[in-house]
Formats: sequence, structure tokens, C-alpha cells
Amino acid sequence: MVDTKLKITDVKTTFADRWLFVRVHTDNGIVGLGESGTWGYLEASERAVQTFKRHLIGQDPLRIEHHWQYLYRNSHFRGAAIMGAISAIDIALWDIAGKYFGVPCYQLLGGKCRDKVRVYVHVFGDTTEELVERCLEAKRKEFTAVGHLSPFIPESPRMTHSMKMEDAARRVKAYREAVGDDVDLCIEIHRQLSPAEAIVLAKKIAEYRPFFYEDPILPDSFHAMAEVASQIDIPIATGERLHTIWEFEELIMKGAVQYVRPDVCMAGGLTHTKKIAALAEAHYVKVVPHNPLSPVSTAACVQLDACIPNFGIQEYPHDEGVPPKSELIKYPLKVEKGYLIVPDKPGMGVELNEDKLGEYPYKPRRFVTSLGEDGSVIDT
Repeated sequence: MVDTKLKITDVKTTFADRWLFVRVHTDNGIVGLGESGTWGYLEASERAVQTFKRHLIGQDPLRIEHHWQYLYRNSHFRGAAIMGAISAIDIALWDIAGKYFGVPCYQLLGGKCRDKVRVYVHVFGDTTEELVERCLEAKRKEFTAVGHLSPFIPESPRMTHSMKMEDAARRVKAYREAVGDDVDLCIEIHRQLSPAEAIVLAKKIAEYRPFFYEDPILPDSFHAMAEVASQIDIPIATGERLHTIWEFEELIMKGAVQYVRPDVCMAGGLTHTKKIAALAEAHYVKVVPHNPLSPVSTAACVQLDACIPNFGIQEYPHDEGVPPKSELIKYPLKVEKGYLIVPDKPGMGVELNEDKLGEYPYKPRRFVTSLGEDGSVIDT
């Protein structure tokens, strides 16, 4: 290999609260920051990073595409834990490249298509009243879209199909009546419906004009998702559980999605999600990056959002501005009237706050799979 000015000297992992950060160190002092999006299996993803470290030490960090291919194609073992590790490393390498050249990552990815990124903010609640109030609160804060917005709340264990559909439709109606047409509703189903149920509910709520209908069914069958899409009049958003451009290609070609939802921290980092976005662009499909993680993930998403022409809207967690999230990074992104301002700092634009990391020890996620009233496994 031709000698270069820059060499990787170390790859370090850090667990904090419920997140996994990866930092790639170089011999001139530049450190790149990334995050793994495999939030259910972070321990496994961390071990994959350690395996990849054996290759990365001594390598030129600017050969980003080469490293992506080298890590991904080694042995051809795949899955969420491995892709989360590749994603974290890839984001860190782009962070290094931006800092090395003194420009934001988006500049190296083609330059800005926009100066700010429209977001939808998470809405939670245990009752219809709480959910409606959270929607109104978001509107008062000048957000123009709300999401993670479920039509379901803890329900009667003996609720019939008819009751379930009517109850959910009434709730979506309440959201729309509360905010009017000033706020878009991103309806989140969390894979809880069968294809037949998803079709019935979509037809009942179409009159309330949801921005999209997210994950109405399990993501395992693209054929089943396409069947739902063909029979409803609401755009489907899905893809947060997918890892590769080839999965997204099949999903898109089946007409099963109108908004793809790649997770930058799990679908291969900036290198691979930029390709997914280009594939979607060729089919008039927009991109809504999945973002349930830390502000590092948010910063990576915004770098992607800034440089793709088919950006749709950005998921923005409701707790982004409060501890621990607000304390774990330096230079948090600014939110103005429902938009994240695209930063102009080199690299990703954020750094971990070393002084605060120790205050938020790792909190492994409880391994709990939801069960129905009859004791069988259900999806949530």
C-alpha cells in the first residue's frame, strides 16, 4: 500500500447510558466519532468493532469506500450487529475526512442541497388526551410535523377487531382536529398489524391525511408490504430494520414503499445510506432517516439530509434537548421553527463531552419480548 500522511492508531468504543460510541484515532491527533444503531444488541456490535479494529490499525482513514467494502465483504457474515459496527466506523471515518480537509462531511458528499432540515418530533402519551396535548405542545413550539405517533394506547384485553379499528381511527381524527392542517401527522404502527388489519385501518384514516403510515406490518416480507401498499391511499414509510442497498432495492422495486427509512447508524453509515438515497431518488422515493439514538446519530443524519435531493423529513427524538443527551455532546445542533440548522463545522460538527461521559454509565436494555393476553409473542 502506498504510504500516506494519515494512519489509524486506535479504535475505541464507549458505552454511555443506552448508546455505543466509536472513536477512530489517527497519528496526527484527528479523532473521528461514530455511533452504532444496533440498539437491541449493542454488546454484540461492540465486539464486532473490536474485530474490525484488527484490520484498521495502521490503515489510511481516508480510503473510506475501500474500508467499507473490506469490512462488509470479509467472510460475508452479515446482520444488524455487524452492520451497526460498520456504520459506526464509517461515520467516524467521514468525520476524520471532514476534519482533515476542514469541511463538513456533506461537502465531501456533494455539497449542500439545503441549509436547514425539516423534522418531526416524537410524541408520546398513555391516553388520547395526553397524546393530543403533546401534539398541541409541539405545534406551540413551532414544529410542523409530529411522529412516533401511534393510534393505539393500552387497550381493553377483550377489544374486538371492530372496536380496535374504530378506536384507532377516532384517535387519528382527534390528532388532526387538534392541530388542523398546520402540522403533519406521521402515523407509527410499530409493526403491530396483520396485512388485512393494516389495509382496513389505512382506509379508515386516509381522510385525516397522514404524512405517512410507518411500519404497518412486520418488515420480513416485501411481498406482503407491497400488497398493503397496493390497496391503500396513504404513503408507506419503512426500512429502519433493513441493512443493505439490495434490501432497499427489492422493497422499492415491489412498489412497497414511498418513504424509505434507512438508519445511518445501522445501514452502513454515510457511505451506504448515500447510495440508498440515490437508489430511492431514481424511483421518486423520498428519504426519512431513522433516528432513535443519541445526538451523534442526529448529527450524522443531518449530514446526509443536507446533501441528498430527495430528502423527505428527519426524525427528531423528543428528548434531544435534555440530559443525558444534551450533556453528552459539545456543539449540539440548533433547532429553529421546526428545522435543524445544517452546521458548518468540519466533519460531523459534534464532539463527545468527555467531562460528562462518566456521569452516565451504560444501561443495558432489558431483554423483554411482549406477550399477548393469551401468552403468545406479539410485536411492538
